[in-house]
Amino acid sequence: MDTIQQIRDKARSKKKTIVLPEYQDERVVEASKIIAREGIADVLLLTKDKIDPKEQERYTQEFYELRKGKGIDIDSIRKMFEDPLYYAAMMTRNGKADGFVAGACHTTADTARAAIQCLGIDEHISIASSCFIMVVPDCPYGSAGTFIFADCGIIPEPNSRQLACISLATAELAQKVLGLSPKVALLSYSTKGSARGKSIEKISETLKTLKEMAPDLVVDGELQVDAAIVPEVAKIKHPVSIVAGQANVLIFPDLGAGNIGYKLVQRLAKARALGPLLMGLNKPCSDLSRGCLVEDVVDCVAVTAIRAQ
Repeated sequence: MDTIQQIRDKARSKKKTIVLPEYQDERVVEASKIIAREGIADVLLLTKDKIDPKEQERYTQEFYELRKGKGIDIDSIRKMFEDPLYYAAMMTRNGKADGFVAGACHTTADTARAAIQCLGIDEHISIASSCFIMVVPDCPYGSAGTFIFADCGIIPEPNSRQLACISLATAELAQKVLGLSPKVALLSYSTKGSARGKSIEKISETLKTLKEMAPDLVVDGELQVDAAIVPEVAKIKHPVSIVAGQANVLIFPDLGAGNIGYKLVQRLAKARALGPLLMGLNKPCSDLSRGCLVEDVVDCVAVTAIRAQ
């Protein structure tokens, strides 16, 4: 079955309420109609008439209690809540919605900040990060052309512990959303000692940490991307690896590599890129690229709904 169709069908199977705060964006408005028509989720387009002033004041006070130790005053918070993004995030925090999707007209930094401050960090993962579901047409690699790339949107220079947490969160998302058996590759410019450098030492430490955190996780590194996904190359560069040539979860060593990598695949291979999907939070939410299409909004809502199931 087509990956995108599989995602939409899975979202329909147990409908969740997803809130869209960017009601002024035409793409989001059109997507909300498609989502409702196809029964993908119970979607709430957060127009001004849907915002209850009493509820907004309650959310403002609750947010103030969460953040007052950071030196912010109540008037500054009221100004922040003029943006429906924060109302949507607090709705999700309070269980009035199961998740939210934004980013069509907000930066990733703005969306992530609202998500992290309102939803909080999941102690199991301990950091916020992001990933993309990449669906590459006519591609024999990964899981029939489907991959998950991380982190492509949040942490500029992850240390080894952070990289391990990103890997674990991404593997769990691969299982929950796509039903994949994750095969995780820690990517590098080196394959198992073919080059040296501090970043390679970091990946070696990441692998050691992952073995301690999740002994059953199928993971290997450091791997060059061709060794990670191309069986013929894997036989030459790392024939004994349990991941090489079969990887479907690609973990980039830093944000530069991740962001450049996903955009190259998206544009040159004409791949669908769903995300950034924000990970490591107490409730699910998704960011959007400001260059997103209507169908990207629809499918990010579907993924967020599945994560809430």
